[in-house]
Amino acid sequence: MIEDAAVVAMHERIAYSAWPERAPIVWPQGARIALWVAPNIEHYEYLPQVVRVRNPWPRVPHPDILGYGLRDYGNRVGVWRLMDVFDRFDLRCTVSLSMAVLDMYPDIAEAMLARRWEFMSHGLYNTRYHWGMSEDEERAAIDECQAIHRRHTGRDLPGWFSPAASNTLLTPDLVAEAGIAYLCDLYHDDQPTPIRVRRGELFSLPYSMEINDSIAWRRGMEGAAFAQKICDEFDTLYAEGGQVMNIAVHPFIMGQPHRIEHLARALEYILGHSGVWCATGSQIIDCYRQQTTATPTT
Repeated sequence: MIEDAAVVAMHERIAYSAWPERAPIVWPQGARIALWVAPNIEHYEYLPQVVRVRNPWPRVPHPDILGYGLRDYGNRVGVWRLMDVFDRFDLRCTVSLSMAVLDMYPDIAEAMLARRWEFMSHGLYNTRYHWGMSEDEERAAIDECQAIHRRHTGRDLPGWFSPAASNTLLTPDLVAEAGIAYLCDLYHDDQPTPIRVRRGELFSLPYSMEINDSIAWRRGMEGAAFAQKICDEFDTLYAEGGQVMNIAVHPFIMGQPHRIEHLARALEYILGHSGVWCATGSQIIDCYRQQTTATPTT
């Protein structure tokens, strides 16, 4: 157990493990790879408050019509294109969700619930960063997201990915103490990892900042190149076996009409292979937990 998480280094949170020395992970039906697809369905406030260390919109003074309008397009149009593609392949997604979306966009909420998509919290809004929060402030923010999820689903949140990849030194402890099973704030491995926390149990689920259209978009990578990147990543992980592959997409990016079919072609390529287990975040963590005896203690 960790006594004072405020001074914990990452190597104390996660034990080092050399991949070639690990026992192999066996996925259901002998699958070679576990694939989870994470649409990031978010809300960005039109006139956000300045959040301690970073202005939520790069173009000032507010309002940033260009930034806001592009993201609003995702929730008005792009998300429906993504749903059509995922339906085409019968993919059950794990949504990286700004929890306010469930109240603000009832049409989107209804469509996600009808598809039995899993929700992991991506904070309340993607303009409410956790950097610099006190322990009480961050606990309250996590509790608010948990309450919204329970109200709409009747269940506890299964996973957490801090808004805009912001976090504090205490985030893993507070997420575990809220009863959340997995965390996507760490980008260190291709397999799940136990995380040492003050109380409870927590696992890291591999979320990708490489197979992520937001990062690719910021690097100037267009749809065809991003789709090829998805296929290249899959080829390596599939050949290795026992790995997790995440595809992270945003409605305002891959939901654009000139990009959507590139995503579809990449999914068609992946799902044309046998031994691909399409899973939710919870299913991957449950499968991993059943096979490992590792305990996240010091």
